[in-house]
Amino acid sequence: MVSALHEAQQAAIIGEVPVGAVIVTADGSVLASAHNRVVTDCDPSAHAEIIALRRAATARGSTYLDDCTMVVTLEPCVMCAGAILSARLRRIVFGAWEEKTGACGSVYDIVRDGYLPQRCDVIGGVQADAARNLLQQFFNKRRC
Repeated sequence: MVSALHEAQQAAIIGEVPVGAVIVTADGSVLASAHNRVVTDCDPSAHAEIIALRRAATARGSTYLDDCTMVVTLEPCVMCAGAILSARLRRIVFGAWEEKTGACGSVYDIVRDGYLPQRCDVIGGVQADAARNLLQQFFNKRRC
């Protein structure tokens, strides 16, 4: 989570919502990392999770990341949850819960939906205070 939080800080520095994601292999090696670039790239799909998945798939040479875990500072949204399932990630570990658009247990639980062909394990609330604080500081500065 420390690496994901660092990525989130990098997003804040460039004016992006501070969300960071890291994909690690079963042995704990970092396969890919990313932070939000929605505004920077003028791309509504440029969430940290999507960018990290793209980078991991390229590094692996495969769209299947079934032995990998994504560590992300904020609970993924519906778009990211769908991409996570498509990549067949084994597990998601996230920091802060997203009470408005979360798709890994708070509002929706897409990644564990029994009607879908893929599922993944979810561990939420890891270093949630640190992740939430980054988000709150970012939005407090924007409101002033």
